[in-house]
Amino acid sequence: MATESTIKLTAHDGHTFQAFRADPIDTPKGAIVVLPDGGGSSKIRKVADAFAASGYVVVAPELSPPAGVEATADGEAPTAAQDPVAPLLAEIQSTVDSVKECGKVAVVGYGAGGGLAYSAANRVSGLACAVSYYAIGVVDAAGAKRKVPTLLHFGEADPIVPFPAVSMFRAHHPEVSAFSYPNAAHDFDAEGDTYDETATAMAQERTLAWISQYVVGQPPITLKNAGAYALAKTDKKKKKKADDDMGPPAD
Repeated sequence: MATESTIKLTAHDGHTFQAFRADPIDTPKGAIVVLPDGGGSSKIRKVADAFAASGYVVVAPELSPPAGVEATADGEAPTAAQDPVAPLLAEIQSTVDSVKECGKVAVVGYGAGGGLAYSAANRVSGLACAVSYYAIGVVDAAGAKRKVPTLLHFGEADPIVPFPAVSMFRAHHPEVSAFSYPNAAHDFDAEGDTYDETATAMAQERTLAWISQYVVGQPPITLKNAGAYALAKTDKKKKKKADDDMGPPAD
C-alpha cells in the first residue's frame, strides 16, 4: 500500500500551498503530477493511490485559485493580467520541481485540470509527457504544436467538450494522440451516473503505457489507434502529411 501524506510546497514567489502525496512501497520508477477538476479529493486520492501502486511518486497540488480555468493558447506568455493560468502554471512548476529527484515526471489532468495539463506540456519545464482526460478548453484553444508527447482522452457523449470539436482538433494536431470513447460522457471515470467501466479501463491502460514509455523509458509501445505521436519515435524517417492522419478514429 502507498504511503500517503499532506505536504507544503513553496512557489517561486515565496507563497506556500498544500499538496497530497502518495509514495510507492518500492523505489519509484518516476513521478506523476495529478491536476484535479475542482473538488473531489476522494477521487484524486484514489487516482494517486492507483498510480502509486504502479510504482510512481504521485503529487496532487491544491492550486490556489478555484479550478475551472481553461487552457490558453500557448507560445510566449503574455502579461499576468492577460494570462490567468500563469499563477497556476507557476505552482505546477514548483510541484514538478519537488519530485524531479524521483526521476522523469509526467502530468495527468482531469477536466479543468486536463486543460492545465495541456498548457503545462508547453510551458512547464521538466515534463517528460502529458495526459489529459476530457480536458476543458483544449479543443477551443489548441495552441502551438506540443513540445512533449501528449495523450488525450475524450468521451463521445460529452456535452461539455463536444465530439465534433474533438474531430476538428485532431485534424489540426496530428502529433497528439487523442482517443475517444463511444457513449462515454464527461467525467466518465468518476463514480456516479457518468461512470463508464469500459472507457475507464481502456483509458487507464493507455495512460499507464504512455507514462511507462516516456517516464520509465521502455521501448515505444504502439497502441491501437495510437495516432502519429506514438509512432514518431520508432520511425523518424517517415514523414506524415497533415491531411493523412486525422488522429485516432473512434473506437
